[in-house]
Amino acid sequence: MLASDLKNDPVLVDPIDRLVSAYRPGYALERPFYFDPAIFERDMERVFFRHWHCLAHESVIPNPGDFEVFKLASEAVILTRGADGSVHALLNLCRHRGAEVCTKEKGNAKAFVCPYHAWTYGNDGALRAARLMPKDFDRQAHGLKKVHVRVVEGLVFISFAKEPLDFSEVEALLHATCGQYGWASAKVAHRQSYTIDANWKLAVENYVECYHCGPAHPEYSETHALEQPLHMIEELNAVMEARTCALGIEIGSGNHWQSSAGGKETIHAFRYALYDGVKTGSKDGQPLSTLMGRFSDFDGGVTSIHLGGTSFLVCYADHGMIYRFIPKTVDTCEMELIWLVDGKAEAGIDYDFEKLTWLWRVTTDEDKAIIEHTARGVRSHFYEPGPIAPMEQNELRYINWYLEEISRP
Repeated sequence: MLASDLKNDPVLVDPIDRLVSAYRPGYALERPFYFDPAIFERDMERVFFRHWHCLAHESVIPNPGDFEVFKLASEAVILTRGADGSVHALLNLCRHRGAEVCTKEKGNAKAFVCPYHAWTYGNDGALRAARLMPKDFDRQAHGLKKVHVRVVEGLVFISFAKEPLDFSEVEALLHATCGQYGWASAKVAHRQSYTIDANWKLAVENYVECYHCGPAHPEYSETHALEQPLHMIEELNAVMEARTCALGIEIGSGNHWQSSAGGKETIHAFRYALYDGVKTGSKDGQPLSTLMGRFSDFDGGVTSIHLGGTSFLVCYADHGMIYRFIPKTVDTCEMELIWLVDGKAEAGIDYDFEKLTWLWRVTTDEDKAIIEHTARGVRSHFYEPGPIAPMEQNELRYINWYLEEISRP
């Protein structure tokens, strides 16, 4: 049953609240959470527009005037670098009639000229010219609307919220993790997007659990110990941490996975080991690129970061990964993968493109198939949520967090 079928329910006025209250603890979500347009709209309002999202690495706009347009759900954001080097995130809609002012995906421009009536905006969003408007027209009051932006360790984050969630715990933990890996001086080696025929939550739920890693990702499971239950890799993790300490590096971790009720953004950073002899996330476990940040050698470990509900980061000693989950419609979403390397590394000399990207391209191809298999199965009227397995503890945590978020006005 969909939320739209419950409009006249005498017990709860809001049909979505009724579905939330009927959730069976320890189980997967009911079918409507993945197919009901009303729930998708609430997802946008109370999750997507409330939380911070990783948009890009700032190296995609290295020079003053550089810009790129990012599309997220129904919104389009122009990420641009001003003449003074500052980063701006502008909504791509003219303040006159709402037309898109930037019609190219990326480039370099000193100004954006609306193709409709030629209103002209600086790359900081200020309205520079509005032809034939009356003398008393206030240009200062009609600049492009901005979304909140933070740049931390080279990562650009945005929030659509009128009053954004406190970002201080996130910033501190990113310094303690990505900062040790030198992400502030990294650059993008490759970006690849995957269109997924599934609700965005099915994609995120798949990402946060590794119960499926053994049967679904044989390539990943050859090198990453996370494919086993956590209690079975404690010894491997201890050896990994000893190697990290021996390199004189202290990488932070912390669990601040929390609802927005306290006004703070959510983040969880944790570490886990690669198998013995494996140095990084590659096909054969051997190095892929030059070492990054404070690393003078490989520690055989991985740092994983879950942030804000849609952004996920993976740190190796010689490269990094950004996973962005982007809702599109109630039953489609997009995953963008971004590979980072040291800013001085040169393609074809310090790293081989095919080798660098192989593991996560293979793994994501497999994930796309799995997620879409699940979406087709959940669409069945005979679908019934099953119990969450112990190895899916992060999925259960995510489900509980999500339900709390959409229950908050």
